[in-house]
Amino acid sequence: MAATNKEKNFASAVVYVHNDEKLIGSFLQTLYRLLGNHFEKYEVICVNDNSTDHSVSVIREFVQSEHPQRPLTLINMSISQGMELAMNAGIDCAIGDFIFEFDSACMDYPEEFILRSYQTALSGYDIVSVCPEEASGRMGKLFYRLFNRYSHSQYPLRTDAFRLVSRRAVNRVHAINPTMAYRKAAYAASGLKVEQLIYPSQQHQGKKQAEKRTDLALNSLALYTDAAYKLAFYISLLFLAITFGGAIYTVVIYLMPSSPVAGWTTTMLLLSSGFFGVFLVLTLILKYLSLLVDLIFRKQKYLVESVEKIQSEEL
Repeated sequence: MAATNKEKNFASAVVYVHNDEKLIGSFLQTLYRLLGNHFEKYEVICVNDNSTDHSVSVIREFVQSEHPQRPLTLINMSISQGMELAMNAGIDCAIGDFIFEFDSACMDYPEEFILRSYQTALSGYDIVSVCPEEASGRMGKLFYRLFNRYSHSQYPLRTDAFRLVSRRAVNRVHAINPTMAYRKAAYAASGLKVEQLIYPSQQHQGKKQAEKRTDLALNSLALYTDAAYKLAFYISLLFLAITFGGAIYTVVIYLMPSSPVAGWTTTMLLLSSGFFGVFLVLTLILKYLSLLVDLIFRKQKYLVESVEKIQSEEL
């Protein structure tokens, strides 16, 4: 693409990095090539979530050896804080009109989908997710099934490789929640148009990425859905049915010609009603806790150790 045909919008690319020394070099090479060929103004932000391998060294070596036209911004988190908080730090630093959010340096999708997501956004979508044809693993399918059922979101979520969001989407979500506990859910609930691009499934991000997402999945179900409340409610209904069944059974035994052991009927009635009362109270407690969590998680903050611009010495 000729320079005169390059896009005028400023594009930001935020990349989550955690022990990705084997992937980050080739990923940055592809990313800079694509952005440089199609955008007049762009930036790349790598968020180092306290990597313990040589990821940072690989990033520095890439800049000095490949000499990209634009400097790279490196954000070092003070401690490992997880993908969501780390990516929040990168998004807060980004200044682009459109922001590519790469949760992983594993490019298991055709690279042309990066530009295709931008073209789709220009057609009227503020959030564009690039998703594999098949969800990665049974647990991933189960999570999204539960999330979509109990979140009441207009747009169902699914496994995605990366997403592109407009500045308007980021501003709207930040106006509601200064720190996004689960970005995909926050974008889906923003009221803006969402589109999903599907690519043929390839080798997925593997065990390491799945382990990263386990805690996020549990936290997201607690924060953005009423699944825990519904589960406790159904258990309460179950014990209510057991209570009535136990009460009926106790009365029948009491009325039978053969007298039961002294105190048996009152003990059974007390146990049945007690179990129901415990789970009813737990249901109410979970409901109030969900409201408290909803208020508290909006104040989550991340801890940044340093922010630096890495630029080739030849520029």
